Amino acid sequence: MAIELDTFGITGLILVLAAAVAFLAHRARQPLIIAFIVVGIIVGPSALDWVHEAEALELFAEIGIAILLFLVGLKLDVTLVRSVGTVALATGLGQIAVTAVVGFGIALLFGLDLVAAAVVGVAITFSSTIIVVKLLSDQRQLDELHGRVALGLLIVQDIVVIVVMIVLTSLGSGAADGATLDVGAEALRILLGGGGLLVGIGIAMRWVLPWLLDRVATSQELLIVWSVAWAIGIAALTDVLGFSIEVGAFLAGFALASTRYREQVHASLSGLRDFLLLFFFIVLGAELDFGAIGAQVPLAIALSIFVLVGSPIIMIGIMSLMGYPARVGFLAGLAIAQISEFSLILIALTRDIGLVDDEIVGLITLVALITIAGSSYLIPHSEAIASRLEPWLDRLQRRVTRTEAPASGEHYDAIVFGHGRFGSQLIRELVGEGCRVLLVEWDPFAEVRLQDAQLADRVDVVFGDARSPEFPETLPLHGVRFIISTVPDVDTNLVLTGALRRAGATCPIAVTVHTDGQAHLYRQALIDGTVSTVLHPFRDAADDALETLKRLEAAEPDTP
Repeated sequence: MAIELDTFGITGLILVLAAAVAFLAHRARQPLIIAFIVVGIIVGPSALDWVHEAEALELFAEIGIAILLFLVGLKLDVTLVRSVGTVALATGLGQIAVTAVVGFGIALLFGLDLVAAAVVGVAITFSSTIIVVKLLSDQRQLDELHGRVALGLLIVQDIVVIVVMIVLTSLGSGAADGATLDVGAEALRILLGGGGLLVGIGIAMRWVLPWLLDRVATSQELLIVWSVAWAIGIAALTDVLGFSIEVGAFLAGFALASTRYREQVHASLSGLRDFLLLFFFIVLGAELDFGAIGAQVPLAIALSIFVLVGSPIIMIGIMSLMGYPARVGFLAGLAIAQISEFSLILIALTRDIGLVDDEIVGLITLVALITIAGSSYLIPHSEAIASRLEPWLDRLQRRVTRTEAPASGEHYDAIVFGHGRFGSQLIRELVGEGCRVLLVEWDPFAEVRLQDAQLADRVDVVFGDARSPEFPETLPLHGVRFIISTVPDVDTNLVLTGALRRAGATCPIAVTVHTDGQAHLYRQALIDGTVSTVLHPFRDAADDALETLKRLEAAEPDTP
């Protein structure tokens, strides 16, 4: 006889299916977001039709969205917001504006009305923080210039998407209810309600939360329960006030962002966020109406091509105007060439307030599937793609990039290329040994960090392109004792070291690698003397740590 399952049973079956499909996706090196959307399609009306019997899924999805935005707010402390920097702000706002305008134009060309086209244009501007951070981290590119630019841009995008959500939920609520919207009255309501909420949050941040967290954090379990309650409680409050749960959850996180417990809370809730978000993507996939989106496939393909190809072009244009090499703009653009989980949340929100229909939700979901899958292949091969496109990137390169020559007559003991984690520590050690150092960097934040570290009197900074064969000729190489490149890219270092030798550098030149495979590529350069030695900071740090542990073991008295 047939077995009838209740809500718990159906939810259990969906989770088992999600785990199986996620396992297959992981083995195929595909993003799990895609796997969960596929599960939603399988359990939705188009196939098994289980979702309508599992009402809990939608509630779990809403809680997952709230936790996601709570953790986004948790990472945006006041100090970080102030230090986003010119390049992140310019690239972030420029990329959003250009992408939205072009996306709007493409949507209009395919016959969408003005409102739907505008929503689509905005939705495709946001990139996936989860995908970008994961893939760049796997490729060890987070500390490279294009990685830092991409992360700064994502911070700007996160702030903008929150503002867009506030505007949509506030101004769209009246229209969604079928009421005539009084813009003046609505603006006053937003001002009073939002102002009161922000004042309350500010008071809590200043006088209540630090005192309360000191007591709550004495128990890890209590901290987790309290953090979830705080996030969901503030989200529920903003929902009552007429804003969205997303806005409330974000503000709840932002309120804790300046406390010393933010990393502990973030680490504790990251797993819960990932688990609950799978319900959002399952519900999203289940709501796809393939009959409705069939006519939108050409538009979805056009938008996907624009996101995958247009993002690098847009970033090249913006960063070139700021004087940065085309290669850096291309790599940063390739990193953000996908649409994000926030795009899906935003499009679902616009549907809920009546701005678009399910057809547009399906369109953006299809674009997300295509671009996330494409990006998962492009980012791991970004350096190889950039190398193949080098002749075209050179043509797009501005003749005058942001490079400077050091003051004539200056003498330096060491020249260091790159100011990432290893480079900054190396500079401190060199200064500690009494060396005068010239730092060559593309990163506009480098001088700020040097000033913060009180090294400015011993370190001069110039901006230069390490891949430019002409740039080393401008450097004061006479009398330099060491030249060290902390840039981990092999091709860049081979170009740089060859150019340094041709410019007259006779001192030892060291390059940096992250893997043994990279070190092997320097064999010929070591043989012919272009490269003097290869530094392996991760392996060397592990060796030093092991030696320290052995010394501690030898110094410990035997215990009975």
